[in-house]
Amino acid sequence: MSTPRMPRRSLLRIAEIVGGILLVLWGAATLAFLTMRIVPGDPVDVMLGPQAQVSQAVKDSIRTELGLDRPAIAQYLDYLAGLLRGDLGESYQLRMPVTEVIGRQLFPTLQLAALALVLALLIALAVVLLARGRRAGAVVAAAELVILSSPVFWIGLVLLTVFSFTLGWFPVSGSRGFAALVLPAVTLALPCAALLGQVLRDGIEQAERQPFALTVRARGAGGSRLLLRHTLRHGSTGALTLAGYLVGSLLGGAVLVETVFARAGLGRVTLTAITDRDLPVVAGVIMLSAVVFVVVHLLVDLAYPLLDPRLRSHAAPIGVTPARMPEPV
Repeated sequence: MSTPRMPRRSLLRIAEIVGGILLVLWGAATLAFLTMRIVPGDPVDVMLGPQAQVSQAVKDSIRTELGLDRPAIAQYLDYLAGLLRGDLGESYQLRMPVTEVIGRQLFPTLQLAALALVLALLIALAVVLLARGRRAGAVVAAAELVILSSPVFWIGLVLLTVFSFTLGWFPVSGSRGFAALVLPAVTLALPCAALLGQVLRDGIEQAERQPFALTVRARGAGGSRLLLRHTLRHGSTGALTLAGYLVGSLLGGAVLVETVFARAGLGRVTLTAITDRDLPVVAGVIMLSAVVFVVVHLLVDLAYPLLDPRLRSHAAPIGVTPARMPEPV
């Protein structure tokens, strides 16, 4: 008995997604392991600290206890087996499981990145909708170029100077309360909003040149109706793809922003781990970033058909933007 067409396509689609997810996670795990192997220095010396007066015999016993004297391939397989059990290892400096180290600092960073992403989407959408026309578009494009050319930490210092030191509207540093979250989130959101605005504006302009837009105009629809009901939805798929990529940038940018605003979070933990060569923590952050990347892009792929009905009959593989899909006749 032959398998019906749609179920077979669905199974192939699910297998393709699962295979892509496993490939990304395996690549990230291998990269994290190689990072720990390539970085020079003895992990036991890092654990004991520079001031420790310990004999070589004691160091050898610690190395044996941790399995660091085993062949690299055996350590690699043990590392992968630990990841399957949810074990990311133990921090050299803090002497606690990496999952606990990350778990304690994860919420402030996720809170910051989520608010920054929401602000970036709202700012980009508002600017694109309000700044219509050639002159307004040129002014907005110039402002976006200035923001994109400015380092994130410089934007944070400017916001601190204006809104904290001069106006006193927001606290200078800290992690308590919503007010302390506003300036760091705006600092992260502005470059993302500038980039999203450029992509969204280009997408809308391309959609307005499509045949369906001419048909809508021929039926008597005005510019606002065409924008809000048709071209905005069709033109936002590129911005949606970019927003998925920017999630990783937001987590990476949190390292600088949390340092500038003296906030607790995963970014400061990562910076400290890199400075102290606490490689299990660095590897754990790499794995967390890979998981976030996979989840976000899966959600983005699932959202494409909701924005553009033409894509519901064409399943796109993970990471392939709708721009590559065949156009309907």
